[in-house]
Amino acid sequence: MRWIITFIAEAWALTASYWRSEERWRARLLLAVVIALNLSLVGMTVLLTYWQRAFYNTLESKDWDGFIALLFTWHHSEAEGLLPGFVLVTALYIVIAVYQLYLRQALQIRWRCWLTDVYLAQWLSDRAYYRMALTDPYTDNPDQRIADDARLFVEDTLSLGIGLLNSIVTLGSFILVLWSLSGPVTILGIEIPGYMVWVALIYALLGTWLAHLIGRPLIALNFSQQRLEADFRYALVRLRENTEGIVLYGGEADEKRGLTQRFSKVMVNWWDIMRATKRLTFFTAGYGQVASIFPIVVAAPAYFAGRLPLGGLIQTSSAFGQVQGALSWFVDNYGKLTEWHATVERLSGFTQAAAKARATGEGPKVGMGTTEKGLRSVMSRSRCRMGACW
Repeated sequence: MRWIITFIAEAWALTASYWRSEERWRARLLLAVVIALNLSLVGMTVLLTYWQRAFYNTLESKDWDGFIALLFTWHHSEAEGLLPGFVLVTALYIVIAVYQLYLRQALQIRWRCWLTDVYLAQWLSDRAYYRMALTDPYTDNPDQRIADDARLFVEDTLSLGIGLLNSIVTLGSFILVLWSLSGPVTILGIEIPGYMVWVALIYALLGTWLAHLIGRPLIALNFSQQRLEADFRYALVRLRENTEGIVLYGGEADEKRGLTQRFSKVMVNWWDIMRATKRLTFFTAGYGQVASIFPIVVAAPAYFAGRLPLGGLIQTSSAFGQVQGALSWFVDNYGKLTEWHATVERLSGFTQAAAKARATGEGPKVGMGTTEKGLRSVMSRSRCRMGACW
């Protein structure tokens, strides 16, 4: 449990600095728009479940006029009220989906630009790059941490954060829909209201627990893979920069042997990742396939008893899928979460090592007692000077 608290603190320190920087108002506005567009997509998904119910009910009753209206114009019924046609809903959905992705990518590149400038300042100020190379061999490949880990951190933080928010809102929206559709069920003489909600909850929690047990080894493996890949890339760059010396002393065989050894470590760790991913995929693929038919099987008795029309059965299945999907966010994103965990650890380690290196040197010192303070301290004297960011 302690490592979870430590990790959350490190992730928060890395994240909060940008939202408190000189770019905070622009970034917050952009994030608010992205969140609003994502919530709009959730609302349209709720609307589509009611559209599905009306659509399948018109098929069941062979209502041609209602069928055409639900496809192209507007449809009104006592059960569903006024619903727009599928063409209108789809066109609006596409526009919103496109712009929420576009604006999220804009926020992503702004954040990465700012973060890259901060890390460059940390690394180059007070000759920290030199002292780190001499005194802190455990902070491997700082170039990779600045170039790749910063990019991955921004991408994964936005993707996972917005995805989690969507799951929470989706859960709250569709639980109400599923509760109203499922009705009560009596088990061992006890009446359970909204039974489909409880079934979805148990199904998702069980899947989350099993996914964590199966996929836990991926955390350490992904961390090692990033380090080993960076080591191999660094060796290639070093060879390119020392070509004259290698030619002069005929060191090609030694260089190839060293590169082969480094790459063999990459391959061994990659095979370990493959095996761990295979076990996790066996579970997640089966979990997802069962989830596609499971709600229909559970709701089928009410349908065959005549208490639920075809449209209601389809809407129940869709609502169950949304609730189960929201509750299964952890299962669906476990692999990405392990990669994000490794990225946060590497960036936090780099920040702490750079702070330590500057603190031991002569000249102006930048005090960095914590990761967040360090980022904010360097940020205050460095702005993104890359024209493409603006």
